[in-house]
Formats: sequence, structure tokens, C-alpha cells
Amino acid sequence: MSTLKIKIIVGSSRANRFSEKAAQWVSGLARQRTDLETEVLDLRDYPLPFFEEALPPGLAKDEYTNPVVVKWRDKIREGDGFIICTPEYNHGYPAVLKNALDYTYFAWSRKAVAYVSWGGTGGTRGVEQLRLVAVELDMIPTRWAVHIPNPWFIQDAKELETEANNGAAAALLDHLTWWTRALKTAREG
Repeated sequence: MSTLKIKIIVGSSRANRFSEKAAQWVSGLARQRTDLETEVLDLRDYPLPFFEEALPPGLAKDEYTNPVVVKWRDKIREGDGFIICTPEYNHGYPAVLKNALDYTYFAWSRKAVAYVSWGGTGGTRGVEQLRLVAVELDMIPTRWAVHIPNPWFIQDAKELETEANNGAAAALLDHLTWWTRALKTAREG
């Protein structure tokens, strides 16, 4: 059985963000599995301009000339599946994440995505919006997610290792792996 390439996206670029802790934690859990190969993609490392192409994302066909956009697109193309780690801002998700999703419209196609989120309600409202965007990008958003309420006082990623969080993460990884394998097999068939 081949190893699946899971890209873990740090969905915020602001100072003092919690995103790094969540990505570090879920990446550590995923690395314990022998069927997954993970890579953390930090949006800070991909300073994409706000979408400025001559054509809308669905018509641009992922044919870009901006080197940062090409680098991002190529990283997304490498992934078999994704985990997006995102805060909830004002009942939504960060603009920098929406921009990153829009830019590489076709590179996401027919791949699974799962979410680790946080905020006053565990980031559930932002994830619900992201699931709608994922469907438009021809992705399969999984049902299972990790929702972390009120993370503002968590100092270290190890503090995320609670029974509830670890159980939710195990379900997330199991379902993401199943969908990612099924979709990869179908894409290659």
C-alpha cells in the first residue's frame, strides 16, 4: 500500500497565531501513522498577492506566471489530501486562507480535506463555510474534524493532547486516510 501525501496548511498568517501549535500537534499525530507522509505548509511562506489574475479562478486553469503562486500551486498538486488548521474570525475564516484556496482552483480537485479549527465555538462556523468552498473546488470535505474551544491560554502544542482532542484527531485521520486513498485510486484508475 502506497504512502499518502497529506499537506497540513497553517491557515493564518497573523502575529501570535495559534495555528502553528495546532498544525504541530496534528502533524505529530499523523506522523505516528505508517500510511501517511505529512508536510506542513505555512501561508507565511507563500505570500500570495490578493487574487489579481485577468480571469476568475475557474477560468485561469492554474496557469500562472507569479513565482509565488506557481510555487503554491505546485505544492498543492503534490498533495493527495489536506488538513486545514484555521481559526474562526467573525463567524468565518481568514481572508489569507480564502485567497490561497482560490488561487489554485484546479490543483485541489478530487482530493479530500479535513479541518482542525478553534475559536469561541471551536471554529465550527468557519469550518461550515470552508466545507462549502471545498465542494466548489471539487474537493471532498470529511465529516470528522477537531474543534478546539477557547485556545487563547494554551502555551504549548502538548496541551492539546487531551482525550477529547486526541479522539477527534484519530477519527479525522482515519476518515481522511480512507477518503484520500479512495480518491487517489480513482484519479489514477
